Amino acid sequence: MAKDNKNLNKKPKVSPYWIYGIIIAVFLAIQLFSGGFGDTSGSKTTPAEFFQYLKNGDVKKVEIINNRIARVYLTKEAQEQDVHKKSKPKSLLPAVATAPNYQFEFGDLKLFQEEIAKIKAEDNVDVNVAFDSEQNVWGDLLLTLLPFVLIIGVWIFIMRRMSGGGGGGAGGQIFNIGKSKAKLFDEKIDTKTSFKDVAGLEGAKEEVQEIVDFLKFPEKYTSLGGKIPKGALLVGPPGTGKTLLAKAVAGEAQVPFFSLSGSDFVEMFVGVGASRVRDLFKQAKEKSPSIIFIDEIDAIGRARGKNNMSGSNDERENTLNQLLTEMDGFGTNTNVIVLAATNRADVLDSALMRAGRFDRQIYVDLPDVRERKEIFEVHLRPLKKEETLDIDFLAKQTPGFSGADIANVCNEAALIAARKGKKAVNKQDFLDAVDRIIGGLEKKNKIITPAEKRAVAFHEAGHATVSWMLEHAAPLVKVTIVPRGRSLGAAWYLPEERLIVHPEQMLDEMCAALGGRAAEKVIFDKISTGALSDLEKVTKQARAMVTVYGLSDKVGNLTYYDSSGQSEYGFTKPYSEKTAELIDQEISDIIEKQYQRAIALLEKNKDKLTELAEVLLDKEVIFKDNLEKIFGKRAFENSAIISEEEE
Repeated sequence: MAKDNKNLNKKPKVSPYWIYGIIIAVFLAIQLFSGGFGDTSGSKTTPAEFFQYLKNGDVKKVEIINNRIARVYLTKEAQEQDVHKKSKPKSLLPAVATAPNYQFEFGDLKLFQEEIAKIKAEDNVDVNVAFDSEQNVWGDLLLTLLPFVLIIGVWIFIMRRMSGGGGGGAGGQIFNIGKSKAKLFDEKIDTKTSFKDVAGLEGAKEEVQEIVDFLKFPEKYTSLGGKIPKGALLVGPPGTGKTLLAKAVAGEAQVPFFSLSGSDFVEMFVGVGASRVRDLFKQAKEKSPSIIFIDEIDAIGRARGKNNMSGSNDERENTLNQLLTEMDGFGTNTNVIVLAATNRADVLDSALMRAGRFDRQIYVDLPDVRERKEIFEVHLRPLKKEETLDIDFLAKQTPGFSGADIANVCNEAALIAARKGKKAVNKQDFLDAVDRIIGGLEKKNKIITPAEKRAVAFHEAGHATVSWMLEHAAPLVKVTIVPRGRSLGAAWYLPEERLIVHPEQMLDEMCAALGGRAAEKVIFDKISTGALSDLEKVTKQARAMVTVYGLSDKVGNLTYYDSSGQSEYGFTKPYSEKTAELIDQEISDIIEKQYQRAIALLEKNKDKLTELAEVLLDKEVIFKDNLEKIFGKRAFENSAIISEEEE
């Protein structure tokens, strides 16, 4: 039976264009062969030759067609002459009527008749002159119908394009505009990602694996009275693996998997988003049990009633209302699980987040050092790397990196090794890749004056000196005055990965960040614009201390941070003008105090600062060893990981 079905499928499909082609060919054939098969119009000749034949008495009859064409019939005797033998008509089929020997076009009919009459009188010839009119019925009909045929053909072509397949783009398929754009992944062919390909994310994997288990073995849960969860929302920073986790679910669940983005519901036409939601759930229900994955759901799931300037009929709200109804309304869909991903959970509508719609919120956080090692192992598989490569070291060098960042590091390292003509990727290539991603591309040919270079050297040396002297500041790994990206110099540090931060730690970090500007003040007694990123970082930290974490004695144990995001579009501050002045003053005092502290530290160690800056000017890049030679061993040695500060 399977073979029979295959043979049936192999039958050629009849294209409508073939039919159009056959019709045109028939019309052309009728036009060409409407006069019979063969040469029935006579040989071509000229009026002068005709008049000569007429004088010789060879012409039996002249037939004038439509007052412009003359057909000449010769006598039997004339047809036997050598000069006229080629004029004998040839036909594939027996002729119904006698065919003419010659045919030609003449000019003025009156002059033509006068010339025939003159020859008849002078040469005493007997010739019959007849008049007739002919018309090509099929040709005239074709010319009449051709414009209509073309118009109808163009109309059919346009309608087929508008209503046909090809996947509903915005400009075409006007009749399919309300259809869902979700891509259906075949569980046997399209989805090859499994949970083995997802490194780290143990907690998140456990949650979604349970959903997969329910789809595979529902009786295990239903026997105890449990119900399948309606949906799971994956929340976390960009690049942490939310979409990858959804791909793994698609690969493991072995059920139909519909994937689309939140923006796929948005269209310029009213009502399209809601229509696509209905169509999506209709398809999913037909193929249930199934999974729907909506990436970047915040495109349609934002809280309703916010910033609604467009009037009462907001298209995005209509789409969200339809989604809410489909997920948990009167017509509840059974065995259809909705997975969604976003990095903006704070702006989602509370009705969307409630139990019964998204029963589970799975937080996908940035990986810790152990999880980064696992992620490195996954992305290092396809690389030709040195056998002695220390993956633990790489994991420690990339704090705060997401899974996507680590994949980028591995790729950059391979490219750097290839650029240098190496046979394998080594440790230095990975360090160069981290520097490239964090600091930007080295610009060794950037034009910089000696005075500017000296200022940058002292600025970076100031950062290094202050961070070395403070207990809670991150210890230095590397300092460079080679321009990178938009910065003229950069310093890399090894901070601890902390879950909670104390005020002393924040103040030490702020003091170290201000060490660059303080060094310029101590050495040159003037400051420059080179500390822009330092000031931005310090100002954010000080404002967070005062307004978010409640670490200011003057403002007190208050926070003005709204984790729900409900005040995002608010036009009023949650505090009075007097409090605003107090906050501004407190932020300024904190920053100024740490700046003076950095100046005092550098004044005390001015000679060591100068020595370090001179080494930096000479070598352009210095490491932890150079600082140990000048300052001695650091009093507070902490194991840590890499971060970066740019000027």
